[in-house]
Parts: sequence; C-alpha cells; structure tokens
Amino acid sequence: MNVHFIAIGGSAMHNLAIALHNKGYKVTGSDDEIFEPSKSRLNAKGILPNTYGWFPEKINTSLDAIVLGMHAKADNPELLKAQELGLKIYSYPEFLYEQSKHKTRVVIGGSHGKTTITSMILHVMHYHNRDVDYMVGAQLEGFDVMVKLTETNDFMVLEGDEYLSSPIDRRPKFHLYKPNIALLSGIAWDHINVFPTYDNYVEQFSIFVDSIVSGGSITYNEEDAEVKRVVEASVNTIRKLPYYTPEYTVEDGETLLETPEGPLPIEVFGKHNLNNLAGAKWICQHMGVDEDDFYEAIASFKGASKRLEKIAESKTSVAYKDFAHSPSKVEATTKAVKEQYANRTVVACLELHTYSSLNAEFLKEYKGALDAADVAVVFYSPHAVEIKKLKEVTHEQIATAFEREDLIIYTNPDDFKNFLFSQNFDNKALLLMSSGNYGGLNFDEVKELIG
Repeated sequence: MNVHFIAIGGSAMHNLAIALHNKGYKVTGSDDEIFEPSKSRLNAKGILPNTYGWFPEKINTSLDAIVLGMHAKADNPELLKAQELGLKIYSYPEFLYEQSKHKTRVVIGGSHGKTTITSMILHVMHYHNRDVDYMVGAQLEGFDVMVKLTETNDFMVLEGDEYLSSPIDRRPKFHLYKPNIALLSGIAWDHINVFPTYDNYVEQFSIFVDSIVSGGSITYNEEDAEVKRVVEASVNTIRKLPYYTPEYTVEDGETLLETPEGPLPIEVFGKHNLNNLAGAKWICQHMGVDEDDFYEAIASFKGASKRLEKIAESKTSVAYKDFAHSPSKVEATTKAVKEQYANRTVVACLELHTYSSLNAEFLKEYKGALDAADVAVVFYSPHAVEIKKLKEVTHEQIATAFEREDLIIYTNPDDFKNFLFSQNFDNKALLLMSSGNYGGLNFDEVKELIG
C-alpha cells in the first residue's frame, strides 16, 4: 500500500508513518517544519522529506491513501490536489480505525489519565509477552514506537483523545474508533478554543459512550460525578462497569498498594494514579490478564514520559516534571507530590502555556489548584499570549484566579530561572508542571541543582 502523509512531522503523525513503514507500506510525506525527535526518527527509517514545504506534484493517482494531520490547513496545496484527484483522504483517527476494524478495539478516554492508563495496560501486556497493536500519546520504556500495527494481533489499544481529527474533519478523534471495550477516567473542561462551553465539552463524552459497539462495555471512574452521570444516562446496549480508587498507604516516601496478597510496593504514586491503576486493572482483565498477573507486572511500572517523571534525586531532595496544565491535573499532581513527600517543602511551579490556561475567563477554573504546595509559583510568557493571538492576561487576573495570597508570579523567563536557581533544595520536592519549557529552561541544569 502506498500512503502519503500531509504534515508527517507531528508527534502522532510521524509515529503512524513509522508504524506503516514497519508494516511494509510505502510511506512518503511532507511538512513545512519538522523538529526533534520526529526528524531523527523519520530519518532513521528513510522517510524524512528531502525538502520542507508542500509539493502538489507529490500527489498522484498511484497513492492508495492520504493521511491528513492537524498541522496542515484546509487550503494546503497537497490537500487541494488530493481532493481534485478524488483520492481517499483519512484523518489520523480514521486511518487507525481502518487498520483495526477487524480487531477488538480497546479505547481509553477521559480529560485526564488516559495516557497513563493506556501506558499501564501496555506495560502489563509487554511484561507478560502478550503482543497487541496500540497507539499511545507518550514514549514508553521498553517500546521503540508509540504506534504499532500488525495484521495478526487480536487487540488494538487506543488512547482516545477528544481533540479534533483533522482540518477538514472537526469531530473529536475518539468518536471515530467505535470501541468494543472502553474506559472513561474523568471529565474536566479543557480545549476551550474548540469547546467554548462546559456543556458542549461534556457532550463529546456522551457521544463517545454512545459510539461503543452494541454488546461492548464501558469501565468508568465512579468517583467522578460527571463521568458517572454521563455513563449512567446512556441508553446504549453495553455493560457498565464502575471502578474506584483502591486502598493504599504511603510510608517513608514509598506507596504501598493493598492487594489480596498484602501490601505491594509500586513506583507510581498519588491518588489519581492509584485510580488510574484500578481502571487499567479492569481493562487488562477484560483482555485476559488475571489479577495476580496484573499486580506482578504493575509493580515495575515507572510512569509514562512527562507524567510525574522523576528527573533528579539526592538523599534530601527530588525533582519531578509533569505535563499537567489543566486545573484538575495540576491539583491532582500537586496533591500527589505533597502526599508522597509530606515531610518536605513542596515547591510547585506551573507554566500557563495552553490556549485554555491563557484565557482570562478560564483562569478562574484554577482556584485551589496549587493549594497543596508549600511554595506556589506561576510563570507565563506574554509572548506566548501574543503568538496565540489571545487577550493579554494580567498579573492581577492570575493572582485573583488562584486565590492564594502568597502566590509568586513571573512573566520573565530570566526572573523565573533566577528564582529557581537561588533556592536551597535541601529537604524539598520540586515539581515543574507545563506543556512548554518555561521560556527556554534547561532541564539538565535543573538536575544539577538537585545534585
């Protein structure tokens, strides 16, 4: 099969391109910019475009399919040529469905936790040498690709993102997978540039539950009131299977999970991650892994990349980096670190970087999100606001939104860096939360700080 990718350099797109190349397809692609690690990974497979840009002459009737990435625009020259020739154009999720329509599709949805839960499931499968197809949004230890496609595997495990499918398909990605087995971890308003109201956002999850194939199942977090309401209101003919956070204790910075065989030391921590673990356990059991085998495997799970990722540790200090940016994720992550390191001073730094977090109206959703931290710092770049063409966010708006009198706020990357590097981290836990890099912070230098 001959497949061409329009916007091949994206995180998801380049992984799918590599998966198809590994499957024996002929893969070509274009993009106007490609950054690391996509660039090196595509180059290693011999599918990195020779020249950046859009070239309509690459599009011809010998192509069996076009995969269109979100980075492309609706007036992209290659897309227009493909439409003119009447070629089959797929969004990323449409193509994944096409590749898995004869398999048992396991789809993990939710505003938060979906990458971690998908990663836990794949870790358990890998540990027990059970080969499955998959798509996950983070690099996992022991996995060289984030997308795997075969002709032979029975299961396809998919992280179900609620963001849009393509520039010409405005449906959320997870509406297109038609799961046999689904999980819903939590609902907390996000992506306000696409879903301008809370009700409109929640509606997408109702559609997801209704998209589960008849006779399938939804495993859902019954501790999330909105998830519970959405699932229980669905009239889809599916099995509805609730889960909840298991019992656990924290002793001397180690989390012990209560199991039928007694307390089990695990690498991940925080109530939200234990809740994620419970969901992953039920999905693994649906996929044929018994409870004892799940516990044996999950003990060695260290977490998904950028999700509470330990970047440095000494005898008296520790530093974590986390992708958390939405209010619910920030609150859960900060609480988790404080619970794990109750006797240390927790310094939590949040960069406001996404469309939602830089929206003055949405900011009030952050009320209380950093309350668990002993020292709370917020950084945002006025330049990022400018690039995203948003209204200016003021120091006062941030201070008012978080409702924390001792909140430290920086808008200059150098000022934030000077604050960080002036700290004595003895008996402290540093938490850096962002989907950006604090205006160019060198994380290797941060590691040296901790020693």
